[in-house]
Amino acid sequence: MSEIEIGRLLRSGTTGFVVGCRVSQLNAPSFGALARVPLGAEHQVYGLIYDIHIDDDGLVRQLITAEDVPEEVLRDNRENRNVPVEIGVLAVGYEAHGHIYHLLPPRPPLSLDAIYLCSAAEIARFTGAGYGYFRHILRDRDKPVEELLAAHLMAAKAAQDAAGQTRWFQAALQYLIATLRDDYQGLMDLLGAAGEI
Repeated sequence: MSEIEIGRLLRSGTTGFVVGCRVSQLNAPSFGALARVPLGAEHQVYGLIYDIHIDDDGLVRQLITAEDVPEEVLRDNRENRNVPVEIGVLAVGYEAHGHIYHLLPPRPPLSLDAIYLCSAAEIARFTGAGYGYFRHILRDRDKPVEELLAAHLMAAKAAQDAAGQTRWFQAALQYLIATLRDDYQGLMDLLGAAGEI
């Protein structure tokens, strides 16, 4: 299993959670990435990163109005900030006793639980269990759904291609087209975003 820890949970619920990390950890997570939170030896929750949020603080407000701020001060502020970077994660499934479920987890992870990026093999395993998890993404219209799906599909396609499942991407698009057949604008937005893959 991948062991790239990207942060620790600040708060969580059944449908998603918010993770905090240091600015120095920010090079690992990316929008649309699949991540997992272990819940004991044989359980874990999977989610997609839908938001990466960096708050300001009093020092940042002062620095942006100052003239000729030395590079060392900027670097120190970025690398040693006390305000965490917040990462929003949408729950899309879980694993229990070696079986992947594209259902909401039976319980959310706890605060301070570690969250890890999924490896290509883990992405292929999770996405290879079917397309049912797409409904969690599609129902949450408060998020940039089409962009989130496109970013996720790009990573999932690469993982599935590497695993020898080269038809996965086309099958996923066909599933999404059938699912969104009554939502013309959503479908066109998704296909426009997916055209970038």
